[in-house]
Amino acid sequence: MSDFNTDFNMNSAPQPARPAVPKPETQTLTADQEYEKYPLSQTERQQVEEFAEKIDLYDSQTVLQYASGTQKQIADFSQQALNNVKTKDFGEVGETLTKVIGELRNFDAEEEKKGLFGFFKKSAGKMAALKTRYEKAETNIENICKTLEGHQIQLMKDSAMLDQMYEMNQDYFKQLTMYIIAGKRKLENAKNKELPAMLTKAEASGMSEDMNAANDYASLIARFEKKIYDLELTRTISLQTAPQIRLIQNNDVLMSEKIQSMLVNTVPLWKSQMVIALGVEHANKAAQAQKAVTDMTNELLKKNAENLKTATVETARQMERGVVDVETLEQTNQLLISTIDEVMRIQEEGRQKREAAEGTLLKLENDLKQKLMEINR
Repeated sequence: MSDFNTDFNMNSAPQPARPAVPKPETQTLTADQEYEKYPLSQTERQQVEEFAEKIDLYDSQTVLQYASGTQKQIADFSQQALNNVKTKDFGEVGETLTKVIGELRNFDAEEEKKGLFGFFKKSAGKMAALKTRYEKAETNIENICKTLEGHQIQLMKDSAMLDQMYEMNQDYFKQLTMYIIAGKRKLENAKNKELPAMLTKAEASGMSEDMNAANDYASLIARFEKKIYDLELTRTISLQTAPQIRLIQNNDVLMSEKIQSMLVNTVPLWKSQMVIALGVEHANKAAQAQKAVTDMTNELLKKNAENLKTATVETARQMERGVVDVETLEQTNQLLISTIDEVMRIQEEGRQKREAAEGTLLKLENDLKQKLMEINR
């Protein structure tokens, strides 16, 4: 038996707004209750009723293949959703995000130990070293971000594919519902009309053939009831698949948003903070240079003032001095007096020596005369 898309011409029939899929209940619903629980358009209901009249319980192939195409689509679809989950490696995406955070934290942590601005203050070489480290970290982060962008693109594709899967699942759900309602309508007619008529005929005729026919038909009804029950189980699977798809899709969206936040917020903010830090340090460098100039200027002014004071005071002192100091005159006067005294003393001694020498010379002369007189005698 072909599916509803062929037998009921669902593609050509006008499609009403898709109703919300209700929660499954444990009690068995009649065909009319199914209509109330799972609303269909008037065209779809007409297709279901027409299809129900065509169901032949005596055709074992019909019963065996009833809605099997849709069931297979549901099975393939569920496998596809499962494969999508299996192949999705959120762990890798999470590790990549963690790697970015690690790069940012490692860089900041090292700076905290050394002191970010203390790192700059030591020398210009420290500034260059930090810039080199920053550029290296930035390169690593950019490479990781490219990987994240690839993950984000794949997650967006997966999310779009999951939207399609959700729509397909809704279609499968409706197809199963139409099969179930048609089957239940057939069962209602078979149990309430056809089987009672066969039992009445068998009781009236008393023939075993008629009774066997009624029993066989009851067995066919029981088999078909099991088939409808299997379809209800499959519909429940389809019902449960819808929120599962949304959960998977939500995970994709959340992970994509985390990547987006990392790319447009965290990384640019880190870069801007580093730019601000470098800019502030440049300003500090300029302030330090200005301070050095000011300090040198003040120092020179102080030294010049001290030198000027020293020179001025000394000049004034020298200007107030006479040509010859009084002290010098006193000293020279004392030396002059001392000299005069010394000269007078020397002169007196010379006079005394001369007087003594004159006496000696006179004695010598007398002695010589005396000696000569003795010789001449």
